Amino acid sequence: MAKWTKGLGLAVALALVAALAVPPVSSAQDGARQLAAKSLELDMVWVAISCALVFLMQAGFLFLEIGFGREKNAGAGVGKILVNLGVVTIVWWAVGYGISGFGNDIFGTDGFFFHFGQVLGSGADAVTVAGSDAMLMLYGLAFAAVSLAIVWGTTLERIKFSAYVIYAVVFGAVIYPFVAHSVWGGGLLSDVGGRPVMDFAGSSVVHLTGAVAGLAALLLLGARRGKYATDGSPRAIPGHSMPFVGLAVLILWVGWFGFNGGSTFGTSDVFFGEVMLNTQLAAAAGVLGAILVCYRKTGSLDVGMAGNGAIAGLVAITAPSGFVEFWAAPLIGFVAGVLVVHSVIAIERRLDDPVGALSAHGMAGIWGTLAVGIFASPRLIADGAAPGIFYGITDGGFAASLGQLGVQALAVVATFGFVFAASYAVFAAIKATIGLRVSESEELAGLDISTHGMYGYPESFIPREEYPGAGAYEPSVAGTPIATQASARPPRGPATTPSA
Repeated sequence: MAKWTKGLGLAVALALVAALAVPPVSSAQDGARQLAAKSLELDMVWVAISCALVFLMQAGFLFLEIGFGREKNAGAGVGKILVNLGVVTIVWWAVGYGISGFGNDIFGTDGFFFHFGQVLGSGADAVTVAGSDAMLMLYGLAFAAVSLAIVWGTTLERIKFSAYVIYAVVFGAVIYPFVAHSVWGGGLLSDVGGRPVMDFAGSSVVHLTGAVAGLAALLLLGARRGKYATDGSPRAIPGHSMPFVGLAVLILWVGWFGFNGGSTFGTSDVFFGEVMLNTQLAAAAGVLGAILVCYRKTGSLDVGMAGNGAIAGLVAITAPSGFVEFWAAPLIGFVAGVLVVHSVIAIERRLDDPVGALSAHGMAGIWGTLAVGIFASPRLIADGAAPGIFYGITDGGFAASLGQLGVQALAVVATFGFVFAASYAVFAAIKATIGLRVSESEELAGLDISTHGMYGYPESFIPREEYPGAGAYEPSVAGTPIATQASARPPRGPATTPSA
C-alpha cells in the first residue's frame, strides 16, 4: 500500500511538472509568432514611410520641369504629372505588377488585377496576397511612376498631351515591368552565367529606362522652335524659375532616402542607415563635381548645373547604395557630377533636352550600374556575385570581378536596347497616327492656353482690367463685355504637325 501510494505520488508529481512545462512551450511559440508578426509590421511601416517619400518625388519632377520651362507652359506640367500618375497607377495594378513579378525568364505570370487572397507563384515559393504584399506592390508602383516621370523631361513645351496618356499606358503595363522583371523578378538578368546583375534600387532599371525612353521621344519630336540658330549652334532658352529648380532638387534629394533606403524592405540591422548615408555622400559629391567642372569651363557657378550634379550623384549611387562601403560613395557621386556637365554640353549641340534628363538620369544611370562592378564590397555583394574590380585587384580575384563588371555592362546594353526599340516604336506609331507634336501656333502661344485653356500665371498674360470682378463695375472695351474678353482664347493653329 505504501509502495503504491509512493508510486502514485511520483506519478502525480511528474504529471504536475509536465502540466507546468507545457504552457511555457506554448507561450514561447506564441511569443515567437507575435515577435515575427511585429517585426514584419515594423518592416512594412518603414517601407510605407519610404513609399510616401518616393511618391513625394513626383512633386520634385513637377517643380523641376516647371522651373526649367517658360511661364507659358508652367500649368501644363501640373496636368502632365497628375494624369500620368493616375494612368500608371491603374495600369500597374491591372497588368504591370503581374509582368514584373513571379513568372518565367521573360515575364511575370501572376499578380494581374492585384487583389487580396490572390496566390502569387507556385509550389514552395507561393505567396497568398496579404497586407504586406500590398505594401510592396505599392512601393513598386512608386518606382514605376518615377521612371515614367523621367521620360518627359526631354519633351517639354512641344509634345501633345495625348501622347503622354498613350505612352504611359504602354510604359506602365509593359515596358517598365519587363525591365523590372529581368533584374528583380527572376528574369534573364537575375542570373547571367551564374552571376546576378546588382542594381540595388534602380540606376538602370528605373533611371536609365526613363532616360532611354525620353531619347526615343526626343529623336522623333525634334527641338523647340528657336533652340538652334541657322548655323546649327544651340541657343539658351532659360527656364523661368531657378527657385523652383532648387526646390525640386531638394524634394528629390529627400525623396531619394526613401528610394534607396526603402529598398532594404526592412529594418534588420538598421542596414537602411548605411544605404542612406551612401546616398547623402554621393549627392553632395555630385554637386561639388558639377560646380567645379562648370567653374573651370565658364568661370561661373551655374545654378542649374549644381542641381543636375546633385541628381546625377543620386542616380549614380542608386544601384551601388546597398553594395559599397562609405568611402566609395563620394567617389561615385563626384564622377557623376563631372560626367553630367560634359554630357549636357555635348548633347545640347545636337538634341534639345531642356532639363538634362539624358545626362542626369541616362549617363549617370550607366555610370552607377557600372560602378557596382568597380566598387562592390565583398561584405555586401548579392549571393553569387563577385566583388568589384577594386577588390579583385587587391584580393587576387580579378577575373571574377571583371566578369561581374561585364554582367553590369550587359545590363546597360540590354536595358538600352529593349527600352529604345519598344519606345521608339510606340512614339513612331503615335506620330504616324494622331501626331506627336503640337502645331507651331500652339507652341508659340504656350501649352497652358493652347492645350488646357488657361494660364499657369494668368497675371503675366491677362491685363488686370480684363479680369471679371476686378472692380465693382467693369466697363466694356470696344463694345466687348469684359467676361467675353477674359474667356477669349487665341485661335488654334493648323492641325498639321511640323517636321522634326
